[in-house]
Amino acid sequence: MPDLQRNKETVTAFYDLAFNQARPREAIERYAGDVYIQHNPHVEDGRAGFIAYFEDMARRYPGKRVTFKRVLADGDFVVLHCHQEWPGEDDWIGIDIFRLDDAGKVVEHWDVLQVAPQNSSNLNGMF
Repeated sequence: MPDLQRNKETVTAFYDLAFNQARPREAIERYAGDVYIQHNPHVEDGRAGFIAYFEDMARRYPGKRVTFKRVLADGDFVVLHCHQEWPGEDDWIGIDIFRLDDAGKVVEHWDVLQVAPQNSSNLNGMF
């Protein structure tokens, strides 16, 4: 039986270290499995692809920030509902899905992203 709390803590620590603290190499070394499968078409597959993407983002967008609004776990999957702030660019709303292996290491990632809207047809907000 997967440890849901451990999985949630692993994924948030992994993404915080890579995105907010701009230390993707350390994030991969500490929290990812030997294989890292990437489904985002803008990021190369594998551990090296993740590191290269987030190192480039750290250089291009110092001060970028992700805030976790919801963290949900189901079996080996953790879902993050996030607010991404990119200095000088649009903010983004994201759903990131991570799969962990039996050892609790991050091994796969999917995401869906949308630009945070300026206006809304309702008062409910994105979160």
